Amino acid sequence: MNIKDSRILITGGSSGIGKAAARMLSDNGAKVAITGRDKAKLDKVAQETGAVAIHADVAKQKDIDLTYKEVQVKLGGLDCLINNAGIGEFPAIEELSFEAFQNVYSVNVFGAAMMAQKAAEIFKKQNHGNIINIASTAGLKGFARGSVYSSSKFALRGMTECWQAELRPFNVRVMLINPSEVTTAFASKERTERSETPKKLRSEEIAHAIKSVLEMDDRGFIPELTVWATNPWEKK
Repeated sequence: MNIKDSRILITGGSSGIGKAAARMLSDNGAKVAITGRDKAKLDKVAQETGAVAIHADVAKQKDIDLTYKEVQVKLGGLDCLINNAGIGEFPAIEELSFEAFQNVYSVNVFGAAMMAQKAAEIFKKQNHGNIINIASTAGLKGFARGSVYSSSKFALRGMTECWQAELRPFNVRVMLINPSEVTTAFASKERTERSETPKKLRSEEIAHAIKSVLEMDDRGFIPELTVWATNPWEKK
């Protein structure tokens, strides 16, 4: 896909990976729209990155419908959906609750699925398009206190494989990116970005991965890409 003049929608675009991807793709000539729940933060990032701000929550169907109406008006169509919005809760097994699963799955699984459902309608009609799901290495291997979050990313990985099977006949590329630990605001109650550290991934590395998989000619695609920090345990 040619990045220049492509029309890209990024959920959870007001910080972290979404923000970095919006900046990098905009800098390379794409028309980008970003969604987020914090309107003030979203508007600020949109101004910084040159993206279009759409104040919306992927966990709400009415907001998803609004998002796609705004995309049509402000971008004139869509070439790529990046399902980046994600949240996490990390209770021990004896602390598990329906509420924790519902909170996380409403964004990481149900929201991503409903966003993709709308995108698929568009892409099948135009016989081309791209969906990138931002999962996690937690979707490859579980970990202690990961019952809620890790299982949501396993679900996203499974859905990705299903969508690949359904949408390949329509020239739609569905791709999964699994970041390892990234220094973002993820899991921060205050939603403040963590400071960069020399041995951990930044949002920019994942933005670069997103850009790279998109830039392959449309005749091919990378089904799944995992990004690890090179040596996060190296001693000084």
